[in-house]
Amino acid sequence: MNEFTNSLINETSPYLLQHAHNPVNWFPWNDEALLKAKREKKLLLISVGYSACHWCHVMEKESFEDLQVAELMNSFFINIKIDREERPDIDSIYMDAVQLMTGHGGWPLNCVTLPDGRPIWGGTYFPKNDWIQALQQLVYFYKENLKKTEEYAHRLTQGVQKLSLIDAKDSSGKLIQKSDLNQIVLSWKDKLDYENGGLNKYPKFPMPNNYQFLLRYAHLIKDKPLLNFIDLTLKKMVWGGLYDRIGGGFARYSTDIYWKVPHFEKMLYDNAQLVSLYSEAYLAFKVPAFKKVVGETLGFIREEMTSPEGAFYSSLDADTEGIEGKYYVWSKQELKLLLSKEEFTIAEVYFNINEKGYWENEQYILFQSDENTQAAEKLNIPVLYLEEKVKNIKEKLKKARSRRVKPSLDDKVITSWNALMIKGYVDAYLVFNQDFYLKSAVKCAKFIQKNLSAKNHRLYRSYCNGKTTINGYLEDYAFAIEAFLRLYEATFEEKWIIQATEWVKYVYDHFNDNKSGLFYFTSDEDPALITRKTEVVDNVIPSSNSSLAKSLYKLSILTGNQEWKKDALQMFTNVKEDFSTYGSAYSNWGMIGLYEAFPFHEIAFVGMEALEKKRELLKKYIPNKLIAGSLKKSSNLSFLSGKFFEDKTLLYVCQNQSCKRPVENVEKALGEIL
Repeated sequence: MNEFTNSLINETSPYLLQHAHNPVNWFPWNDEALLKAKREKKLLLISVGYSACHWCHVMEKESFEDLQVAELMNSFFINIKIDREERPDIDSIYMDAVQLMTGHGGWPLNCVTLPDGRPIWGGTYFPKNDWIQALQQLVYFYKENLKKTEEYAHRLTQGVQKLSLIDAKDSSGKLIQKSDLNQIVLSWKDKLDYENGGLNKYPKFPMPNNYQFLLRYAHLIKDKPLLNFIDLTLKKMVWGGLYDRIGGGFARYSTDIYWKVPHFEKMLYDNAQLVSLYSEAYLAFKVPAFKKVVGETLGFIREEMTSPEGAFYSSLDADTEGIEGKYYVWSKQELKLLLSKEEFTIAEVYFNINEKGYWENEQYILFQSDENTQAAEKLNIPVLYLEEKVKNIKEKLKKARSRRVKPSLDDKVITSWNALMIKGYVDAYLVFNQDFYLKSAVKCAKFIQKNLSAKNHRLYRSYCNGKTTINGYLEDYAFAIEAFLRLYEATFEEKWIIQATEWVKYVYDHFNDNKSGLFYFTSDEDPALITRKTEVVDNVIPSSNSSLAKSLYKLSILTGNQEWKKDALQMFTNVKEDFSTYGSAYSNWGMIGLYEAFPFHEIAFVGMEALEKKRELLKKYIPNKLIAGSLKKSSNLSFLSGKFFEDKTLLYVCQNQSCKRPVENVEKALGEIL
């Protein structure tokens, strides 16, 4: 029986429920907690984390489960626990505050504020004694220096409000040119690691939108060295411990320059985007390993991260039984017991069961450092024999690993991350033509419509244990719009476009900032926080505004609504200067730069064989494109108006909605594109 229970017991978030029996009297973020702080004139202690976070678990064990710490926190603070995945709006505000105060951020994020929510102090992980000392000093300072505390809170809040604030529309009207993109990428190249892939620093994050932009740019400009770098990066990410060589799927980031030692948590959003990236890279490079990575990662998603209803769970923990990475690493003795003598000899070379693959405490991370041909040469065996043996080794290790205690699962369903996974499945379907991929995407799309949507087209943020309680943020709408647009391109079923346009209308009604030409992260239907942010920087997840701008650009072509394209270009213009200065932080925006600086192909397939001919055309890598089509005469899309002819399947290649003469032959259409 649990000795303590606090208000988090009524929540559905697995992360919040992890803290429901702490002696700390935690509240969720709600009116009760905020009013209590104001009424009792107590400081708010806002602690933000997420279920898969290793250092969140450490701080809970050391401090939040400790009676001495709990007594201090309960006596002088109103303590609020936040799941950053449920409330990215709150997380973002107080992350900005802590970064302004300390110069760095991370989780657990701890921020102390005045009763009205204005921040005065913060940091990330604290050992127990440091935590106690800091809180005691805060309590004393707040009591003895109220005026100074108020002044500091005011200045800091102003600083938070100014971050990512775009006051007005950029009226320069200058569109980006190919030469501009060349200059941006040239300065970016200085930051690349040409030996190990990725950026020349660590920790190394996969950053899928970075490499998708660079891949498309390099292909369009025919930059062979940059294409080689992208190929290298994608191979190195898979060879290292970042990629789970036994069960498939990627960890969140690598702690070193070699992609060897991961932070072992697995996030849905990373894997969704990496499926899209590796699918596109396969089309560009035709590397068989990339196809294999997509299949294995989607196998991991199917086995570990998919609900019975077809939605996708959020994450797997980094820790097992309190030890980071325990589920994923191997001792040499264990491998010798599980494998035959020949298999161990092969594994020793192929997976670096040596000083290269050694991690700590006699444990090894499976880490590939050579191409299969090179490994086969070292072992003096045929490469096909090597690959068959490696397959058998992986099957044995997967079976053995299945008997271990699994990392805990965060089973909440987040709308935006599910939308990314829908898009990942569709992207894989369009490249590999596996029906299961499309069926999985459609099943999740229907789940969102049924369980995460209201009748007025409002979206909810998350779903857990049958409950939806938090309004969606701009990223939920933006990623859902992008995913449903992609479903249309895969199926030519206009119901997906109809739904996407309804969400666009809702976004204009409730998120639009007419002054800046951009869109707020939070809806006008949500209670106000200390600032209303506009998210424009592309990070491990693309910014909501960049995603929305890309969709507005494409939807304007399909629907004929020219205002949407005009708005998309205005949004891009507003961030163009920042993109020019720091390309990697605006790489998803950079896609619009590619749309404008290079030919953007609008390709329509009309007639009974539309899907078959689309499939044939998509065997070629065409990064700058929009696909549309119809199997029948009637279409509600203005782009397809007047393009249908009985008893023919016609292909139209267009730019700026000006189409060349239709052709029936896919090769002829490709000749007009490539």
